[in-house]
Amino acid sequence: MGQKLVGILLNAAMHRGVPRLKTGQESLESYEEAAAAYGMIPCFLQLSDINPESGFSIAYVKGRQGYVRTVIPTPGVIHNRAIYSQGSTGIDRLLGQGLLIFNTCNRYGKDQIHGLLEQNEALQCFLPDSRTGMSGLKEMMNRYSDLILKPCRGSVGKGVMRLSRISARRWTWSYLPSGSRRWLSSTVDPQALPRALRLRFASVPYLVQERIPLAELSGRPFDLRVTVQRGWGGEWQVTGMFAKLAAPGGFVSNIARGGEALSASAVLDQVFTGSAAACIRMSVTSLSLSIAHQLERSLPGLADIGLDIGITRDQRLYFIECNGRDQRYGFQKAGLSGTWKDSYRRPMGYARFLLEEPARYIRY
Repeated sequence: MGQKLVGILLNAAMHRGVPRLKTGQESLESYEEAAAAYGMIPCFLQLSDINPESGFSIAYVKGRQGYVRTVIPTPGVIHNRAIYSQGSTGIDRLLGQGLLIFNTCNRYGKDQIHGLLEQNEALQCFLPDSRTGMSGLKEMMNRYSDLILKPCRGSVGKGVMRLSRISARRWTWSYLPSGSRRWLSSTVDPQALPRALRLRFASVPYLVQERIPLAELSGRPFDLRVTVQRGWGGEWQVTGMFAKLAAPGGFVSNIARGGEALSASAVLDQVFTGSAAACIRMSVTSLSLSIAHQLERSLPGLADIGLDIGITRDQRLYFIECNGRDQRYGFQKAGLSGTWKDSYRRPMGYARFLLEEPARYIRY
């Protein structure tokens, strides 16, 4: 295989950090290693530097003196790691010129994903009961005693709240004030919800879900982050999984909100018996692949996702949410450096596969 170019599309802020090796959670070194394994050279792009009419782009390419902005023929295959919603005119323009971009859109509403999965009868039993908006909140408060409230388009646990019934006329509202890492709670009347809560619902769409009684380790609830990716050959594969433990006293497991990443096998083996832990891992793998196959039917270019899967004390599985731009650093924090490297290697394998077999690029 001769060396070929592969594009890595970054947002503008991250792209500016490439020459200084300041790209946040994205590992340039891992991209270099993964691309080289498939005979490719990674070129780090931003959307404004791609000229589809000329067929050339300006990209950061690594040389002897580090990363230098270089004019290159626009790579035929691009892995999108920037944040774009469906219908991005810039991405659509590139696709119209015949470029093969995977993970074209990576910002989906939680309500949208829930609706797509709900269309598959076999997956319905893995979905928490959900509603949207203030009317949905009132309906759910009549049906359940413990609720999780999530912004439909929020990420890393930002804006998540909890409502728990104490009595017929008293609920506990738990939330994280803006800029704080300390959760606050107050008692509220269900017939007169606090203005601050109502304002949040008025400002952005919210998804209201029954709170799943997640299994716990040392009193801390946890779920599993499962990375599901296409690799060489184009088929979906589970690259790996790790456990996310909520902070002590907390109820969200996001690492950015004080959660902790640990080996999934180590956590499951401590919480469940050996045979049950092995069965859960296999079931989580099977469920994750089924979810990816269902989503790909409606989401063009899908190739690299992170799924949060919850497990109850009685070993029942629940889909929690889908991350269209999986932040892979949790593997590294969990001590799973080999899997962390694999999470970069697999998309590069898919990119090389598309370069060799462009007709296998999935369009809908």
